[in-house]
Amino acid sequence: MVRHRTERFTAEAAGRVDKVAADSGIVPRPAFSLPSVSIAVNGKNAKKSQKVEVGDEIAVEWDEEVFEGLEAEEIPLSVLYEDDDILVIDKEQGMVVHPGAGVHSGTLANALLSRYGSDFSTSDDDTRPGIVHRLDKDTSGVMVIALNAESHHALQEEFASHSAVKEYVAIAKGFFPKRRIVISDPIERDPRDRKKYTVTIEGRGKSALTEVSVIASDHRYSLLSVRIYTGRTHQIRVHLSSIGHPILGDPIYSSRDKSFPDATLMLHSHSLTIKHPKSGDELTFKAPLPERFLRILSALGLSEAASALK
Repeated sequence: MVRHRTERFTAEAAGRVDKVAADSGIVPRPAFSLPSVSIAVNGKNAKKSQKVEVGDEIAVEWDEEVFEGLEAEEIPLSVLYEDDDILVIDKEQGMVVHPGAGVHSGTLANALLSRYGSDFSTSDDDTRPGIVHRLDKDTSGVMVIALNAESHHALQEEFASHSAVKEYVAIAKGFFPKRRIVISDPIERDPRDRKKYTVTIEGRGKSALTEVSVIASDHRYSLLSVRIYTGRTHQIRVHLSSIGHPILGDPIYSSRDKSFPDATLMLHSHSLTIKHPKSGDELTFKAPLPERFLRILSALGLSEAASALK
């Protein structure tokens, strides 16, 4: 279920409003990266970068998922790495990360409760236990989960500061004349369809930065390596669609493909580099290309290109 939270407080330090709120422990830092967050300073709408002074009145509102009544379910997970502090998995396409509207079972959260016990929790308010970042339902690949409160906090900080290195692989429609493209258009919720997001003009929406490198192409489709420096909802899907190269099989931002009518979303979280929350060691985890990619790359004559992603 989704819970709407509102925190109102008086600034006891000067600086950016998001830093002042997070440092005080009143608002978790990751909340400022959520699409639902709304900030007001002295009764006026504000961005998270706005500077505040001691005595300013601040209000922050956001939506968060809570797992009240969530049941443990024995769901197999593809484990890439596990220790006392973190679990790293290769999430299958089709698995929802945590419960939402109309989805209360079969999620990663259900699986975690089964794997680690019904009391598994890494936060004071039992929201999103262990989950510090997400992948869309139809996106497969690497995810890291915190297994205790200390790791949860450290990883939250790492993802909120965008220091984690996230690299994806995608098959997009069309030929890219340049081997490397950087897309920096801000992203906002589509005012005409609240289930979608769209690029917008500077000064609106949330900043987003995507770097696209072409691995191979047959002129009709292109195999891409994509690195994101921000973590906006549907970021890669929106940015690629905005430049006329939607991801093959995307049910929201593309149309059904004539050559591959049964294709599902060709987007895979291939690599994730983080600092271990306890040791501080830099670790890189990779999830091999799933079968759905290999089939299409074979049909396109691009199977050899997949070897560069191992």
